[in-house]
Amino acid sequence: MDFSPGIFKEEEASMPFELTGKTALVTGASKGVGRGIALALARAGCDVAVNYHTDEAGARATAAEIEALGRRAVVVPGHVGRSQDVDQMLAQAVAEFGRLYIWVNNAGVQTWKSLLELEETEWDRVLTTNLKGTFLCTQRAARHMKAFGGGRIINIGSGCNKIPFPNLVNYTASKGGIEMFTRVSAVELGPYGITVNCVAPGAIEIERTKLEAPDYAGAWGPVTPMRRIGYPADVAHAVCFLASDEAFFITGQTVYVDGGLFTQGPWPYQGEEAK
Repeated sequence: MDFSPGIFKEEEASMPFELTGKTALVTGASKGVGRGIALALARAGCDVAVNYHTDEAGARATAAEIEALGRRAVVVPGHVGRSQDVDQMLAQAVAEFGRLYIWVNNAGVQTWKSLLELEETEWDRVLTTNLKGTFLCTQRAARHMKAFGGGRIINIGSGCNKIPFPNLVNYTASKGGIEMFTRVSAVELGPYGITVNCVAPGAIEIERTKLEAPDYAGAWGPVTPMRRIGYPADVAHAVCFLASDEAFFITGQTVYVDGGLFTQGPWPYQGEEAK
């Protein structure tokens, strides 16, 4: 079976959800999943604010692709774990678009190190970006959306929302926190017409994950029930659905986009028909 990239190409993916006239901000959209989400929202009709912290060139490349699709784009720099940066990001996006309807909390970092070796500074860095960043961005976005009668907030989780990832203790803690934060936020913000959901990707091939294994697709494709790895477009389609009118009554949920990878438990009797 072919586990190589190209089985599902982002540029060939259809976009069934209609978001024309909507505006969005995607954090960490310079590359990887964030870039895929930003481009998918643009294909669905959104104008998009592209956030970055360190990769300005990547953010501007994402914005250029959005504009090539006929949508407006604005690049908004800032560290999601700093309140003043988040306030400035929101102000820039609103100045450009008038209001924001969709906010995607995608920015995240990780440290590959065991619990016994992890430094306090490494714990703080990951929790500040991933969990505190989600809090600050959700709070600011929700205050803005409340004033306009509603909106969509979508947080990006991980397979480690469901199972522990060894050597990623701070990352796993942050993503688990994001899932419960999503639920509480959904309960509090529902009366204002704001939905809050979480999308949890599985083995997604991006720039970072390609460095994790010499053959990333070959490592993860065979152990995924769908028998392939995921791509940014897989995650982006789930985000676009949750941002659409069709998902208006869905809130507080976590959607796993993992081809069934983290649904299955250890099972020693793998039949020939599944190979």
